[in-house]
Amino acid sequence: MIWDVAVVGAGPAGLAAAHAAASAGARTIVLERATHPRYKTCGGGLIGTSLRLAESHLAAVPGRDTIDAVTFTRGGRRSFTRRARGGPLLTMVRRDDFDHAWYEATLKAGATVRQECQVRAIAQDDDAATITLADRETIVARSVIGADGSAGVSSRHVGVTFDQEDLGLEVELAATEADRHAWRGRVLLDWGPFPGSYGWVFPKDDQLTVGVIMTKGHGAETKRYLRDFVCRLGLTDRTVVRDSGHLTRCRRTDSPLRRGRVIVAGDAGGLLEPWTREGISYALRSGSWAGAAAAAGDLAAYERQVAAELAPEMSVGRRLLAVFAKRPMLIHAAMATPVGWRAFEMFCRGQLAMADVIDRRGIRAAVKLLGA
Repeated sequence: MIWDVAVVGAGPAGLAAAHAAASAGARTIVLERATHPRYKTCGGGLIGTSLRLAESHLAAVPGRDTIDAVTFTRGGRRSFTRRARGGPLLTMVRRDDFDHAWYEATLKAGATVRQECQVRAIAQDDDAATITLADRETIVARSVIGADGSAGVSSRHVGVTFDQEDLGLEVELAATEADRHAWRGRVLLDWGPFPGSYGWVFPKDDQLTVGVIMTKGHGAETKRYLRDFVCRLGLTDRTVVRDSGHLTRCRRTDSPLRRGRVIVAGDAGGLLEPWTREGISYALRSGSWAGAAAAAGDLAAYERQVAAELAPEMSVGRRLLAVFAKRPMLIHAAMATPVGWRAFEMFCRGQLAMADVIDRRGIRAAVKLLGA
């Protein structure tokens, strides 16, 4: 059997791609090495862009909390809290819940999902692409969408290159009743000790996700930041439910997203916001576009859409990261101003793209002043 579309990986990008392709009538198969529901290291904060996409496809978004307040600190000091008006900023999800909801929606859309299925190689010719599995079985498809992460087979096959790599470390802590009361509806963002680093506390009902992220190559410093961060928060005696880490990789601006019949989406394409390292909205958007393009037999349309909509956002994210790395206190101070906080609110709600944030008066001047 020759499938119309084969998707490698069943995270948000892969399942969004499969959902779009199957909904368009394409015979679609998804190949996933794990079994849903499965844990994935992730902050799990859905901005408005992600939430709207999820709400339009899922029976229900499995939110654990909605956020309308943000506490900002700089190395645990200079704390202030801002509260949003006119609705929540973020919806907090656990990735096992969220991905499983997409899995069920994708099955309902008509796609076939094979789990515990390890992809070893991808090859292609003028007629089709062939995926070889660990047991040597082959899957043949007219188009392949790679969504198996930045270190996956599909990313290597396409030849994706990266110019930014960061290490994120995270602990999931069992929340006490006092924790749940203290953190409900509020997240914390801490600007860290190393250029470009930051930490976070995200509440998810009976758990707190506490994490930090820093440029790759500083493993000891990243571990120390997380340890000190948890200690400052007074959470060292909480039960650790999970302790994990992950690498995030942003693509070079000239990196390919396609090789013949194979395209890559989400992390496999290095598609995420460089400053915040937010990736779920990029995964859902790029996955949906990839699935629609593959179903229509026009893979070049996917490349054009990413170039038109995601590339400008990533470019601005790089500039804002450069400002943040040089002058974190400038960003901290900006969040205390009406202009900075309003831009942050609108970005979280999906009302303002990152490419538009930099055009806000004051933000544009600061970026220009710092030569970013």
